[in-house]
Amino acid sequence: MRKISIGGKIDVPEIALGCMRITELDKKEANNLILGACGLGINFFDHADIYGGGKSESFFAEAAGMTPAIREKMVIQTKCSIKPSLCYDYSKEHILSSVDGSLKRLQTDYVDILLLHRPDTLMEPEEVAEAFELLEKAGKVKYFGVSNHNPGQIALLNKYCGGKIIINQLQLSIAHCPMFDSGLNVNIGSDAAAVREGGVLEYCRLHNITIQAWSPFQYGMFEGVFLGSGKYPELNKEINALAEKYGAEDSAVVTAWILRHPARIQTVVGTTKLDRLKAISKAADITITREEWYRLYMAAGKVLP
Repeated sequence: MRKISIGGKIDVPEIALGCMRITELDKKEANNLILGACGLGINFFDHADIYGGGKSESFFAEAAGMTPAIREKMVIQTKCSIKPSLCYDYSKEHILSSVDGSLKRLQTDYVDILLLHRPDTLMEPEEVAEAFELLEKAGKVKYFGVSNHNPGQIALLNKYCGGKIIINQLQLSIAHCPMFDSGLNVNIGSDAAAVREGGVLEYCRLHNITIQAWSPFQYGMFEGVFLGSGKYPELNKEINALAEKYGAEDSAVVTAWILRHPARIQTVVGTTKLDRLKAISKAADITITREEWYRLYMAAGKVLP
């Protein structure tokens, strides 16, 4: 599995395993998935304190049979800030207590990466900076990032956090890529030209912030998977043609489409099936051409100026 460098600080596999749905498995199945992922070189596991109603982290640790030796082989990322009551909380107290809860559930003394899950408009960046400083000094968190944030929000946090934000996890797929659309339609009077995310792609590249792609097989926000969907016949036709060319599954082709971007985007896949993860992992062996990249992009219904 090829590696990328996050913020120039930690080398990780290009593909990560998202653990939001891991509680759908029994412990034996989950153990096979975790060990199988590590065997593929996918030793990066993405969590959040709310996944599985708060149970995914503890189930993951139990299924993995967590020990110091096993922990050393993993890169574990988790998130905080979303409360079940559907509000967001960036207070120092909440961040610190959330991390302590995650550590207990994950049966570990530290997480490699902590992300702030969704923006809190009531945030006081000084409090976030204090929390990060305490967590770093205590050895509970090594690196920090955010999810679903725009450039201004990241800049505000980094002003007070000393540049600690080195990741931004964003929804990205062929069928959902506004960060690409706006850059390709500059100075065009079309909906695709609207810069809704503040130029986040360019901002992250300029500031050495790694983008992590979530929901790489989805269109809309949890509306469905575009692979095999009758809503995307031309896209699936192009995907299948490339799958045949490269001797890979369709999921590998669309993952390779994301990995082809020079921003060195890490892709987070949420499958619970080891066979599917093996198929997806083949994306690391595929380098699609520039022409193929744009053909897929336009087959998703995009129009270039």
